[in-house]
This record gives sequence, C-alpha cells and structure tokens, in this order.
Amino acid sequence: RRLDEAIGEQSAATAGLREAIGDLSRTMARLGESVNGYRTALDSTAAEIERALTASRRLEVTASRMAI
Repeated sequence: RRLDEAIGEQSAATAGLREAIGDLSRTMARLGESVNGYRTALDSTAAEIERALTASRRLEVTASRMAI
C-alpha cells in the first residue's frame, strides 16, 4: 500500500513537472517574441537616427554654403 501511495505521489509530481515545463516553454516563447519585437524596434530606431544624421549633415553643408 505504501508503495502504491509513493508511486501515486511520484506520478502526481511528474505531472506537475511536465505542466511546469510546459508553462516555462510558453513563457520562453513569449519572451522570444518580445525580444524579436524589441530588436525590430531598435533596428527601426537606428534607421531613423541614420536618416536624421544624413539630413543634419545636409543642413550643415547648406548652412556652410550660405555663410560664405
């Protein structure tokens, strides 16, 4: 009888572990999606900064020409 109880407890523990691993897997998948979204946002921001720098340099050249 004690062996049956121990096996039952082990079975419940194994089921709990599997559920926890499933939760962790889903959480990691969501984290991966978030990181990908963050990376995309950073790439977009970097491109916007590069465009702003290019425009700034053009303006600087134009202002330099006007000052002469």
